[in-house]
Amino acid sequence: MEILQIVGIGLIATFLALILNEQKPAFAFLLIVFVGISIFLLLIGKIQQIIEMIERMAVNANLNLVYMTTILKIIGIAYIAEFGVQIARDAGQGALASKIELAGKILILVMAIPIIMAIIKTILGLIPK
Repeated sequence: MEILQIVGIGLIATFLALILNEQKPAFAFLLIVFVGISIFLLLIGKIQQIIEMIERMAVNANLNLVYMTTILKIIGIAYIAEFGVQIARDAGQGALASKIELAGKILILVMAIPIIMAIIKTILGLIPK
């Protein structure tokens, strides 16, 4: 029932931010950022469990751990970039949010190059010559 706690915290923060936004918009923004970070920190344990499970599956399937590590890094980049984008948009900085989003996409592409190369090499190996 952790989701109920997280949603409850989010709704309370939303209502407080609406009230604070009329008097002190900067405090309202800081409240939302603080609550967002707090929710993320509450989920760190769950994220660790997911990473450990994926690593166990990779070992059991005899997959190269380099590829699994790369995939986990890509997922991390996507989530962190999305978090930054949402904070920038909440602050009314749409242009900055777009730049963060672009940077995340480029970093993901750079991280994915070794996996893409391995896939291409495998496909080329399957094609008869």
